[in-house]
Amino acid sequence: MIEIIKASSRQQMIDIFEIRRLVFVLEQAVDPNEEYDEHEDSSIHFLAKFQGIPCGTCRYRNTPNGIKMERFAVLKEYRGKDVGSALLQTALSSIGETNQKVYLHAQTHAEPFYAKHGFIAEGELFYEAGIPHYKMSLS
Repeated sequence: MIEIIKASSRQQMIDIFEIRRLVFVLEQAVDPNEEYDEHEDSSIHFLAKFQGIPCGTCRYRNTPNGIKMERFAVLKEYRGKDVGSALLQTALSSIGETNQKVYLHAQTHAEPFYAKHGFIAEGELFYEAGIPHYKMSLS
């Protein structure tokens, strides 16, 4: 069973940061100084639990360009169990109807996942933290 929680406690944020450390810093070799940023406090964070075990996270925030969804991370052993889809759907439901653009920066390997959920790639390939990405917007 997958449960998605809008983070509101210190322990939930600890779990979120640990998931991001495992996925981005250790697995993908992202510099911790790039992973943790000045937007932590102004973002809405979500924590996914699979059978009660913290296993995934994402966040969104308001930017001058619209609402940016970011920091999607699922622990390796929980991938392929619909955790990412549950996170994305919950975050989109939380955003609700908006006149603002909803967008994200998708790692190239994740582009098909986001496309399946209604996002369309825009522009040229670019690199963030040394990883190739495409900007994608919700259609």
